[in-house]
Amino acid sequence: MFETPIIEAFSRTHPAAPFIFWTPFIAWFLWQAHAAQLAWLGIAGAVVGGLLLWTLTEYLLHRFLFHRIGASLAARRFYFVLHGVHHDFPTDRTRLVMPLGVSIPMGVAIYLLLRVTVGVVAGAAWVDPVFVGFGVGYLAYDGIHYATHHFRMTSPIGRWLKRYHMVHHHTGENARWGVSSPLWDLIFGTLGKKAS
Repeated sequence: MFETPIIEAFSRTHPAAPFIFWTPFIAWFLWQAHAAQLAWLGIAGAVVGGLLLWTLTEYLLHRFLFHRIGASLAARRFYFVLHGVHHDFPTDRTRLVMPLGVSIPMGVAIYLLLRVTVGVVAGAAWVDPVFVGFGVGYLAYDGIHYATHHFRMTSPIGRWLKRYHMVHHHTGENARWGVSSPLWDLIFGTLGKKAS
């Protein structure tokens, strides 16, 4: 697809790669939260907070970065490499999950941002469980996104998520930016014409 072999290589990711790479880190950060002697109920709350933070991040990235098509040739190419290739080839199994070359720097940046926000407000020990929730949310996003394109979704929730995401892909509607959750589409009024 891409003439440059390195861009072609970095644009492809095996769907298991994010899970193989990030799961040990998530487990380690959860262990760190436990080792800091935080109460399990507090850890659970921080994880839920991180999960909600992920859903907002997913919505904002998808709406304002992944679909931002600039006027210049360089901006259009950036969009295509970042997300446009997925919309042009939505059934390509190797271009559905976020490449590690994107998710690793993003994960490091988010962790550092949490250190200077959550760490300052609530204390450094609380950064790890919030990051766990963020990471679990990210993996849920990648898993749900892959599943909506390539699995028969048989549960009522799975079927609904698949229909929800396919409307985003196939109607040309400027809506339904959430993939793993419709929460922020509900809050910001971007569900589109027909919520299924």
